[in-house]
Amino acid sequence: MTGRVLILGGSGEARRLATALVAEGADVLSSLAGRVADPLLPPGEVRIGGFGGAAGLAAWLQSHPVQSMVDATHPFAATMTASALAAADLTGVPLLRLQRPGWFPQPGDDWRWVDSLAEAAVAVAGFGSVFLTTGRLGLAAFAGLTARCVVRSVDPPSPPLPERTTVVLARGPFTVTDELALMRQHGVDVVVTKDSGGDMTAAKLTAARELGLPVVLVRRPPVPPGVLTVATVEDALTWLRNR
Repeated sequence: MTGRVLILGGSGEARRLATALVAEGADVLSSLAGRVADPLLPPGEVRIGGFGGAAGLAAWLQSHPVQSMVDATHPFAATMTASALAAADLTGVPLLRLQRPGWFPQPGDDWRWVDSLAEAAVAVAGFGSVFLTTGRLGLAAFAGLTARCVVRSVDPPSPPLPERTTVVLARGPFTVTDELALMRQHGVDVVVTKDSGGDMTAAKLTAARELGLPVVLVRRPPVPPGVLTVATVEDALTWLRNR
């Protein structure tokens, strides 16, 4: 493989892709948004910080030529995905979206789908103890809740937060045993999460099923039309090798 590969990262798939490419001797640059204070860094060169939107990314690509760009950001990083597509159109850099599949319900699941964090807050308004696992940056949507809330995040969340909030600072992956213990300790009666997909945070869904708890899931934003998308690191590697 020749030429530099830019990975817009931050996900587990991005780290695994960078690891595989570096092992093959490829020239890899991973770009992280910098929203986590102590991120897990992939092998290879890493830059941290935003580009300044689509125009900023396009300007960066013009001054730092790359052979290919892989958007392997979080499934809910819709703004970055849109910027990557616009920048690719402006510069002609080939773009691939690497996005893991979403979760699928299993027998015994009580899943309640919503389209936004604001709708999720409405959906849990009548519960007594809410486990919020939607990420620290969207917690303002739940600030009006009067229920007891458990918030888990890697870094401390910033206000506004629900009035009765317990913050648990932890980095996954978590086991089903971990999740069962946390939910029982705090008397959780509903779980709120985004449809992130993958195995790293799926244990909470199994724990909720075992405890008979409902789960409010926020649907993913759609991938913009025209973006070639694959679901696995192996498919991304095949695309890059074929280039």
